[in-house]
Amino acid sequence: MTTADTAMSPRAAWLLILSASAILMLTMAARLTTGLFMSPINSATGLGIASISFAMAVGQFVWGASQPVFGAVADKYGAGRVLVLGGVMLALGLAATPFVSSQWGLLLTLGVVSAAGAGAGSFSILIGATAQRLPPERRPFASGFINAGGSFGQFVFAPLVQGLIAASGWVTAMLALAATALLTIPLARPLAGKPPAPSASAAGHGALPVMTLGRQVREALRDRSYLCLHAGFFTCGFHIAFLVTHLPGEVGLCGLPAAVSATALGLIGLFNIFGSLSAGALAQRYRMKSLLALMYGSRAIIIGLYLVAPKSALTFYVFAAALGFTWLATVPPTAGLVGKLFGTRYLATLFGLTLLSHQVGGFFGAWLGGLAFVRYGDYSWMWYADIVLALAAALVNLPIREAQVVRAPAAAKA
Repeated sequence: MTTADTAMSPRAAWLLILSASAILMLTMAARLTTGLFMSPINSATGLGIASISFAMAVGQFVWGASQPVFGAVADKYGAGRVLVLGGVMLALGLAATPFVSSQWGLLLTLGVVSAAGAGAGSFSILIGATAQRLPPERRPFASGFINAGGSFGQFVFAPLVQGLIAASGWVTAMLALAATALLTIPLARPLAGKPPAPSASAAGHGALPVMTLGRQVREALRDRSYLCLHAGFFTCGFHIAFLVTHLPGEVGLCGLPAAVSATALGLIGLFNIFGSLSAGALAQRYRMKSLLALMYGSRAIIIGLYLVAPKSALTFYVFAAALGFTWLATVPPTAGLVGKLFGTRYLATLFGLTLLSHQVGGFFGAWLGGLAFVRYGDYSWMWYADIVLALAAALVNLPIREAQVVRAPAAAKA
């Protein structure tokens, strides 16, 4: 059986990383372009922004909730089966969306089926599977590269989807996304097979007692540093889901065309490619908790500057570029800290749990954005909440411990 200790050829390592990156590109493209469909779905169904926002908010939560579940399956049986199932679910959910016209229908298609499918092909499963197969020194770079794949998907697909909506209608655009989701199935082949056997060096920090998944999860949930990561990631999810869902609405409120929001979303993805690669590289040299604090703090400053700037297309583009550099660049240092604290044996599960916290924040970001719009007619209070939460996230990352959890030998027998 392959282990992370076994030397992997550069070609095999690159095939593994590129496959994971391509899968994330496709699944994140489907997730991060949903806001472009809000207005067309509202026009077609008359359900109202608040109702559609709630369905998309449920999707944010389900995407996160599914990841520790699928992560546990991948940790035990391998990522290949999980990725194939996810590709099928994502395609089915997207393909069925144009044929429903009720809130319950949207909750099922966008909120549950497609969201769970995207979760099965997302960060925790992909980063966990590659980290288990790569030596410790390559893991931060691999995490950053895989994360950049998701950002590249946003950069490429946001303007493409908006172009399809404008040229052929939202139904055609949604069905096209469903078709591309099926491409994740052949891409899953390099990640197939059972996870590597646990070993001392696979953890990257010396010998760690082997324990069951349940005991590892209970230990992690009692660890203050792990809980601090959850708190910071909650804010990240709130921020990202709010923007993905409601940035097109914010652009519309400013009297600008829909193409501006699509371009802005694409720019966020483009600049996050650089941000993700930079985060992966910097995580090998600097404290990962410091990188996280810096990224969260910078978001508060960027949003504050946006609020006082004139609302032109150029403002949105500059805002998107600045914000994009930190957009999902929080993922490599967060995953790296989880692996550093607890090893990689159950990384898909433990990182999946942090992504659940991320998407609890995402649920509130998407849902409350819709409620704020209905109640106040704009998103001002959401921007203020974003600033406060970003500052809190920066502070909560500072006490995190960057050292492996020391376990008593008896813990392995309990």
